[in-house]
Amino acid sequence: MTPISRTQAIAEVTGPNQPYELIDATVNGRQVRVHRNAPASLREMYEATATDLPFLVYQDERWTFAQAWAESARIAQVLLTHGGVRHGDRVAIAMRNYPEWMMAFAAITSIGAIAVAVNAHWQADELAYGLLDCGAKVVIADQERLDRLAERDPLPNLCVLGVRSERLVGGAQSLAALTHAVGDVAMPAAQIASDDLAMMLYTSGSTGQPKGVPSTHRAVLAALLSWETDRVIAERVAGITPAAPAEQPGTLLAVPLFHVTGLLASYVAGYRAQRRTVCMYRWDPHVAAKLIQTERLSSIYGPAAVTGDLVRVAETGEYDLSTLLVVGGGGAPRAPEQVKRIGASFGNAMPNTGWGMTETNAIGCGISGEDYLTHPDSSGRCAQVLQLKVIDEHGHERQPGERGELLVRGTSVFTGYWNRPQATADSFIDDWFRTGDIAYIDEEGFVYIVDRLKELIIRGGENIGCGQVEAALLMHPQVHEASVFAVPDERLGEEVGAVVYGDEGLELDALREFLSAHLARFEMPRYLMRATQPLPRTPSGKILRREIRANALQELDAG
Repeated sequence: MTPISRTQAIAEVTGPNQPYELIDATVNGRQVRVHRNAPASLREMYEATATDLPFLVYQDERWTFAQAWAESARIAQVLLTHGGVRHGDRVAIAMRNYPEWMMAFAAITSIGAIAVAVNAHWQADELAYGLLDCGAKVVIADQERLDRLAERDPLPNLCVLGVRSERLVGGAQSLAALTHAVGDVAMPAAQIASDDLAMMLYTSGSTGQPKGVPSTHRAVLAALLSWETDRVIAERVAGITPAAPAEQPGTLLAVPLFHVTGLLASYVAGYRAQRRTVCMYRWDPHVAAKLIQTERLSSIYGPAAVTGDLVRVAETGEYDLSTLLVVGGGGAPRAPEQVKRIGASFGNAMPNTGWGMTETNAIGCGISGEDYLTHPDSSGRCAQVLQLKVIDEHGHERQPGERGELLVRGTSVFTGYWNRPQATADSFIDDWFRTGDIAYIDEEGFVYIVDRLKELIIRGGENIGCGQVEAALLMHPQVHEASVFAVPDERLGEEVGAVVYGDEGLELDALREFLSAHLARFEMPRYLMRATQPLPRTPSGKILRREIRANALQELDAG
């Protein structure tokens, strides 16, 4: 195939009568571009891909697509008859990346209910908050999450189903026992519209509690087809006609499923690609490398901390990682040096990454291969189902190369936070979503993320709201003031730093112990410093976060 320009490739790939044809449509009052040939719902996609090819792998357990679909049907029947779940009800999933997580997700979204992906790192208070906030009718949880739920008073009218649980505490019942009793059943009938809600994830904002981000079937599918469209466009530009793979592709699920990278890029995208998904109990780069070698995996997606770990293992030459073709990014930007090392450290793998958010279903812009190697500090070009623009503080659009706040709109963008009308209103300008990222777009359309407006820390792909950590610090009776900020970290991208001012008797070790009961482990400040006088403020009383952070970083650099 002869290489062509990007403009030509987009016109050809998305034009009339093509598999990825894009058409204009009005969705929820918004003008968007949609794929004419997209499935109407996630259920339609699952049914169309329920083949006998291997699908889910966890340790010595293996499930084909058809077997996973059959188990999802049994789970769906339990949700209907035992949990009383109806169309639009929320069903929470709170567990590690077990196969049951994915089969439960397929079950929930196939009967018109809403799958709520609970952050498995949450402690008891946060877990209870999320379940109450979303109004979950059922929660499906593993032993760790069941134990945390049992620390709190029982949540009213909540059906609790345990997975891989030795102790069914807090009134939980065994999901395995219930599905076994159901036997072989067809997936229960359901009427699902494209714009019905399919799922909800929680994102940590700059202040307050995490916010629920609901997404429709159409929005999720738009993200999946967007990745496919971008890949085909890149192949046309390069003049490549991809050969059929010699063996079934497989990906390593190395990040949590409650993140859009793990949920959509690693897991849900596997249905249409007929790709195996190999699950890990927890991240360990040597275990990951061994799985890639033994399972002959072709891809892995993860934040810079994950892919950086894998690069260091690859450079030892201890494992044969030659089947790996894609080392995908997400969650946080990579350092340009890591991009180069990915290109040099794996026999056949090329790096790719992108910028996206929970609110956009993980898409926004993307970059891969030679483009990424030559633009290692860019997040790529805009997805075909989205539009991006950069504005100044007055709302005027910036010219190419000029910095400002990045805005996005399009098919995969959510329409508003769960039960947060004010947060929703503050986050949109007409139908443009305010990302809170400072960026510029160059003449070729490459997007560069350079800073953030929001007080947010991204630690190894985990979003940590500074306000939430500050609130926990201020719960301690001896803490008077607190300021939380990001500290650069070579491996994780950013770590949590905090400066506190309080009583003379305040001890930092005691404060850390106090925080362990109120914050998830990943939210705990790694760098905790004590101020000897009140924190500096503006005349209006706002804490001077930038000044505090600059002084703290200088102090840390000085040792």
